[in-house]
Amino acid sequence: MTYAYKLMASPVGQLKLVAKNESLAAILWENDKPNRVRLPDMAEVADSPVLLEVERQLNEYFAGTRDRFDLALDFQGTEFQKKVWHALLTIPFGETRSYSDIAAQIGSANAVRAVGAANGRNPISIVAPCHRVIGASGDLTGFAGGLANKMFLLSLEAGQTSLEAAAPMHAETARRIEPKAKTARPLPGRGTQASLFGDRS
Repeated sequence: MTYAYKLMASPVGQLKLVAKNESLAAILWENDKPNRVRLPDMAEVADSPVLLEVERQLNEYFAGTRDRFDLALDFQGTEFQKKVWHALLTIPFGETRSYSDIAAQIGSANAVRAVGAANGRNPISIVAPCHRVIGASGDLTGFAGGLANKMFLLSLEAGQTSLEAAAPMHAETARRIEPKAKTARPLPGRGTQASLFGDRS
């Protein structure tokens, strides 16, 4: 059996963790659109060592004790998509980039729309942090997991020290968020390493 999955309860809803052999192939959202990520038939394997390790690291991330992941990843997509997804892995914890930043990084400065489309099809949510990509004007823009969850993840990375501290903000955001929610502070300049939420040093 090549592909296996495990369901995981999380503060952003039930996640579907998918492994291909010994690597993480996907993290899908509870209300993910059908066929956003194309995967073959798979079997549920609750005791998969690979997926148990993914679950452990995700729980540490949500608890505020992990700011990077140490997992083998297996991206399935076009060469262009893979370039975008690998670029996501370079965005530091607590920082954001614009779609044009990613386009420039992969050497396709004029392919901003294509970068946005590839970002939307990122199969390994959270670990490959597509939630850290926002519009050039500071708009949160679309997100497969929903804008409330995107705000929650960014808020968690912005300095929340515990899940308990972040949860009320997530609930409030879910009630208030608009289709084009603005970030609280202006974006850093293109290509800078500054945090969207201020200096974390």
